Amino acid sequence: MVTLPPHSHRAVAESFGTDPARYDRTRATYPEAVLDRLPGRDFLDVGCGTGIVARQLLGRGRTVLGVEPDARMAEFARGTGVAVEVATFEEWEPAGRTFDAVVSGTAWHWIDPVAGARKAAQVLRPGGVLAPFGHVYELPDGAAEAFARAFGRFVPDSPVVPRTSMLDAYRGLYVRAAEGIREAGGFGEPEIWRHDWERVHTRAELLDLIPTSGGLTMVSSSDVDSLLAEVAAEVGDVVTLRYATWGLTAARR
Repeated sequence: MVTLPPHSHRAVAESFGTDPARYDRTRATYPEAVLDRLPGRDFLDVGCGTGIVARQLLGRGRTVLGVEPDARMAEFARGTGVAVEVATFEEWEPAGRTFDAVVSGTAWHWIDPVAGARKAAQVLRPGGVLAPFGHVYELPDGAAEAFARAFGRFVPDSPVVPRTSMLDAYRGLYVRAAEGIREAGGFGEPEIWRHDWERVHTRAELLDLIPTSGGLTMVSSSDVDSLLAEVAAEVGDVVTLRYATWGLTAARR
């Protein structure tokens, strides 16, 4: 799936703010079973984007500070009640602040896995948890094949190469994250986990979601429209997508 480490592609990593409202309305929230894995009260949300994870945690009575490199995404998140500081996590200055948990929703792969783990160890309280996690969904076979063909034409240099089966492939991102944690030191052995679930989309909702994918945020609108037309021809009025939320948990020593 991944040809080069995604975090080395900064232009892609910081391109999601081209349409924050679309990103926020189309991206799925996180299942309660995933949030149940996150201990503590004070959270740092790394790569918080439009604040999807942060708002869910706030709704559970947690305190949350977001760190987000894209000022457009950060502005949107602030408008929904999330406190956000604009910086890459590697360069962010914690100013002595510490947290019970460092989380990252579908964003940790855009962060250097070793530098990110070292920064997390710096700001976590003893026994605190680093817990990055992220969604991946799988299109129905015909639509997945159409998407892969069109994506290869329009985004030939993307760090992410789609396959017809994505759910298993995303494990590699968390294997790489675990390797970074081990190299950084300061944590117990990372536990990689997976939560499977489904979400029903109308065709219109699906076609609204797809352009928020990494790589497509930098493609011309005409090329995106062409890709969506190829996918649309392969799906019905209602589509049930299989999702997997991959993640890992590592406790600070």
